[in-house]
Amino acid sequence: MSKQSFYLIPVIIVISFLSACDSLPLNNSNNGDLTASGTIAAQEVKVGNEVGGVVQEISVVEGQTVAEGDVLYVIDDSLLQAQRDQAVAVVGVAEASVATAEAAFEGVQAQYALVVQAARLQNQSVRTNAWNESPLDEFILPAWYFHKTEHIAGAETEVQEAIDDLDIKVENLEKKLQETSNEDLQAAEARVNEARFKLENAERTLEQAKKAKDNDELEDTAQKEYDSALLDLEAAQTEYLRILSSSDEEEILDARAKVAVSQARLDNAQDTLDFLLSGDENLQVKAASSHVSQAEAAVDQAQANLNQAQAGLEVIDVQLEKYTVYAPTSGVVLSLNVEVGEIVTPASTALVIGNLDPVNLTVYVPEDSYGNVYLGQNVEVTVDSFPGEKFIGKIMHIADKAEFTPRNVQTVEGRRSTVYGVDIVVPNPNQKLKPGMPADVTFLNGR
Repeated sequence: MSKQSFYLIPVIIVISFLSACDSLPLNNSNNGDLTASGTIAAQEVKVGNEVGGVVQEISVVEGQTVAEGDVLYVIDDSLLQAQRDQAVAVVGVAEASVATAEAAFEGVQAQYALVVQAARLQNQSVRTNAWNESPLDEFILPAWYFHKTEHIAGAETEVQEAIDDLDIKVENLEKKLQETSNEDLQAAEARVNEARFKLENAERTLEQAKKAKDNDELEDTAQKEYDSALLDLEAAQTEYLRILSSSDEEEILDARAKVAVSQARLDNAQDTLDFLLSGDENLQVKAASSHVSQAEAAVDQAQANLNQAQAGLEVIDVQLEKYTVYAPTSGVVLSLNVEVGEIVTPASTALVIGNLDPVNLTVYVPEDSYGNVYLGQNVEVTVDSFPGEKFIGKIMHIADKAEFTPRNVQTVEGRRSTVYGVDIVVPNPNQKLKPGMPADVTFLNGR
């Protein structure tokens, strides 16, 4: 299986192990300086992983020196790699959808431009003659006084008023019919209307028969049909007049006339509005503009889907980086707690790195010497491994509470004493000082 170079941000738990148990209480040296002994301890960094899985490869061993950024171990990421391949495919589909939507948008824009151009050409004569039109004699303002949009607004108002007026007239007619009529009258009206169309159709048929060649039989038959239709109309009208009284007839005729006039008003108002809706106000232009807006929205939606797919891919890439664990700091691998093939869980400690620069040292100060030490005070540190070489450290922390000397202090009297812990940090750029080395400390007063 090929390895992928994906980085994992390790979970780091830093604990400074101070050598409390191996420290000796403070003593006075021959030259009057205060001295103490302790054991060198390294700053330990516990390294774990943010994701769980099977350990695929381990790149270090215990005791190995590592630099910050070195690969420590790798977790199997084959399942996530398959998910990434799927996410890449989704991104590809989304990119294709964006390209398709953009192409459709460009096509709709071109179609819109053609529709606008055609509408303006059609409206050219109207625009040219607009100022030359003669308004009504009763209209006191010039023809050009109102803007086109104002003309349209006026025409739309007239259309709506005509619709409302027609509704009123139709309602009034229906009311008259209900007041003056019965079922017989309504049936008589229906027969008159049907007989009229029958006669008109028979008349057209007779005219066709007269124009045909060798038409004697055709004309005779068509004439009979015409005569029959005429008799039907006369009979229907006679029956209608019989049922309808003279007063009712006048009221219904008046109501129907009002409906007809109102309908004509609406038709004329709509014709005027349709005439004004030319050029950029053409309904075809508006429809084309709506299509442009829809196509633009489709592009935005496709782009949003692409952004979502790309975000999903980025999430997987971030997760993949966590499957390779790198050294968070330089140091020595103190312990290695995993093996190849082992299943590790998130936040578990896989190995421990000791940071050797600086190193730590803890000694204990008796109560009667507590006032002789202070934060930031320099100390000299010596170890048996490098006789004659002195390492300069500094006090970084002094305990606030007294405690009994640790039990590994050599004398019974020393163990009965109460002391204060003093934490010392010693720079170790050459990494000569190693964890576990016994060390002697001399407190430098003013030095």
